[in-house]
Amino acid sequence: MAVLDLRRKLAILSDAAKYDASCASSGAAKRTSLDGKGVGSTEGMGICHAYAPDGRCISLLKILLTNFCIYDCAYCINRVSSNTPRARFSVKEVIDLTLNFYKRNYIEGLFLSSGVIRSGDYTMEEMVRVAKSLRLDHDFRGYIHLKLIPEASPELAAEAGLYADRVSINIELPRDDSLKTLAPEKDATDIKRAMGRMRLAIDDHAEPARRAGRRAFARSQSTQLIVGADQAKDGDILARSANLYGAYRLSRVYYSAFSPIPDASHRLPLVRPPLLREHRLYQADWLMRFYGFAQPEIVEQGDDLDLSVDPKTGWALRHRERFPVDVQTADQETLLRVPGLGAKAVGRVLAARRLSRLTLNDLKRVGAVVKRAKPFVITADWRPGALTDREDLKAALTAPTQLSLF
Repeated sequence: MAVLDLRRKLAILSDAAKYDASCASSGAAKRTSLDGKGVGSTEGMGICHAYAPDGRCISLLKILLTNFCIYDCAYCINRVSSNTPRARFSVKEVIDLTLNFYKRNYIEGLFLSSGVIRSGDYTMEEMVRVAKSLRLDHDFRGYIHLKLIPEASPELAAEAGLYADRVSINIELPRDDSLKTLAPEKDATDIKRAMGRMRLAIDDHAEPARRAGRRAFARSQSTQLIVGADQAKDGDILARSANLYGAYRLSRVYYSAFSPIPDASHRLPLVRPPLLREHRLYQADWLMRFYGFAQPEIVEQGDDLDLSVDPKTGWALRHRERFPVDVQTADQETLLRVPGLGAKAVGRVLAARRLSRLTLNDLKRVGAVVKRAKPFVITADWRPGALTDREDLKAALTAPTQLSLF
């Protein structure tokens, strides 16, 4: 095989990494060296952009160590039976790329994943070598996200946590039977076991241990679910997410709409699901994480989300008996369930109403989407009357394109 130059490798392995959505660096703490020096800080090609919780756009070098893989997962472009162009970085090449990109102010960190070569242990060891060298040999203080290989030894996974800010293990498909059918060499039990071990390791290295002088450890773990590669309904997907959040305290579950690949198996769909479905899943996930909604309240298992309306508005339309609510007296939990009122807006409402009676303009000033909220609220200058009970209220609230969170 001809030897590829570094630019060609970067083109192949950055393109291969684009299918992994779990690269956001939210919640990363700044790593400070003892002498106040060091390369990198959490303050083209292969570069992805993610958003931190405070709204900052951050840039990561997002690549695979290699897209060679010994597995034959039907939904993966890098499966062993695929005829996709192949490439492999050396450990030194990844380190050099990361440092050079950072010093040129192109990136703020590294997202590193890989196909499985030789074995899970061999692949994980190579990835750990990258992170370890960046931290110890080059005093790199930027963000590092490592994708863990579930089959790798617990010792290697724990070592990865010592040098990464976040780790992730992709569970990939919402249903265990789908994983067995489409990726027979993978075991859902192994994936969950690896997640469980990482949760315990993160807990063990929590803040009290840091104050006692122990080495910093990855703050969180995440995963990714592919949407539309199997017959799982939105309710099934969200039920899996709810279980993952509860059992393993994941920081995020990412949803990635299945994208048809060349030479695909007949077991896979011919077209990708609508991107709006992926968006609605993110909205529903947000409701579970920050708004106190249980998964069955949003959509039952075996059912799909209504794509024509966001999940919170959908819930409100199904529970009109709970509305309208008076923004002057309703408690926080009730206000969080009002369409058009986000978590920040609710906090501002609770603070502002101590000073005066709130009007619709006041709601607008605190960040509420008044058009969406009007049928469901009472203010000093507004009562919806029969508007909440209108049969065509859903149609009135549904915009042609609705891509805001709430």
